[in-house]
Amino acid sequence: MELQGKVAIVTGSATGIGKAIATGMAAAGAAVVIDYVGAPDPADAVVASIRSKGSQAMAVAADVSDPDQVNSLVQQTVKAMGRLDIFVNNAGMESKYPFTEYPFELWQKVIAVDLTGPFLCAQAAAKAMIQQADGGRIINISSVHEDLPMPTNAPYCAAKGGLRMLMRTIAVELAPHKITVNNIAPGAIYTPIDADVEASKKIEAALMAEIPLGRWGKPEEVADLAIFLASDAAGYCTGSTFFIDGGMLRQSGSL
Repeated sequence: MELQGKVAIVTGSATGIGKAIATGMAAAGAAVVIDYVGAPDPADAVVASIRSKGSQAMAVAADVSDPDQVNSLVQQTVKAMGRLDIFVNNAGMESKYPFTEYPFELWQKVIAVDLTGPFLCAQAAAKAMIQQADGGRIINISSVHEDLPMPTNAPYCAAKGGLRMLMRTIAVELAPHKITVNNIAPGAIYTPIDADVEASKKIEAALMAEIPLGRWGKPEEVADLAIFLASDAAGYCTGSTFFIDGGMLRQSGSL
């Protein structure tokens, strides 16, 4: 198993892509911490599912935009699991408004979760990994929109563009500690939140026309890429964005 003996934190992993990554890493042998906000039931269900298959897991509530909660998340993990090897910055949010009407308070919230959150989490994770002195993996779930504009989604795109340069910069700083830092940039990955798009054949057809492979991606495909980047096989990969978008960036207009 590729991640046997490793300990991973995956933020925002009670649902969607984060859930697939946490479940996949557990299946690959890692002990996994499910970070969540809000009601505990979805996170508890993921933990129960992982444990039912014989892997170790626990859930911790932590808002990634709060430094005290982030530090507590890492400390609780190390206390319970003994160490921290992999940190996946998956938690994120977006909200669409025309640029000239975008509420300042919402700009602040999106930036806090999508950019400040990964900064705080990577910083806390790196400190723990440096103390262990045997390397580690930091993986950010970015988006094709770190490179591709998306009208009415300016804060999200700004955060993802910032996440690209954050990743590149800290990859250089953390390399002497054998800590690799990479981004995964998904395109159109189908989760239940996309049910409204799938329900409209016209909207879905327009989306598929932007994707050379002509289909939605699967959360499990993102998880497989995350498992690779977390594994020893990716030990020489750092400072890069790995796009998983069905070719969207090579064909798309601004979505």
